Amino acid sequence: MELVATALREIQPDVVGLQEVREVPGQLANQAETLAAAAGYHHAFVPAMPFAGGHEGLAILSRDPILEHVAFGLPHAEPKERRILLSARVSFDTVSVWVHTTHLNYRLAHGKQREDQVQAIDAIVAARVADTPSVVMGDFNARPEADEIRWLRGLCTLSGRRTCYQDAWDQLHPGERGWTWARANPYTRPLAFLEPDRRIDYIFVTPMRRDGRATVRSCRIVLDQPAADGVYASDHFGLLAEIQMDGV
Repeated sequence: MELVATALREIQPDVVGLQEVREVPGQLANQAETLAAAAGYHHAFVPAMPFAGGHEGLAILSRDPILEHVAFGLPHAEPKERRILLSARVSFDTVSVWVHTTHLNYRLAHGKQREDQVQAIDAIVAARVADTPSVVMGDFNARPEADEIRWLRGLCTLSGRRTCYQDAWDQLHPGERGWTWARANPYTRPLAFLEPDRRIDYIFVTPMRRDGRATVRSCRIVLDQPAADGVYASDHFGLLAEIQMDGV
């Protein structure tokens, strides 16, 4: 938590999408609320599933006010594994932007479940598309070559439907590994059966406009180095992108 809070103060991203945010009454304060207070952010949090006597969910942090937020259940919910999309409309100077965060089913054989989940996400995002680009962030638990990710990028058809988002990493680093779930991070070892060395965390952006809006200006991996004592910020590495929201 200290490493994440320090990174937020140093990098100062406008918006942060968080997954696996936990809160256990009497034991663990809400992690999104703690980080927001430590780094000077507004926050929205919605629980998704039970965790250790408390709950785990999604959160969005924003340097500017969050005008509204809403959560949507995704297909294939189970009592102990309910997946959601958290959507927030965030105000920046002259524009307001819809940003979304999610965390999809994690099992390697759950490709069909994730296919249904990304189609539901696309329908929700499309209903909120405004004059400004929309951003979808999260842990999708799937490699870039998986059909659920290819569908989001407009490279295949699912259930007779097509869509198209920009994959921020691939826009600027085509073909590069970009691993966010990596064996170099010792915190992945308890879940080594999930195949380390994969790119499974993404920032998706609606298509670029003629006037330059939605242009991905930069994208890089962050929080991928340990502190002096060997502690990592998470079992996942972070992803940071700069996206143009105003026209030129």
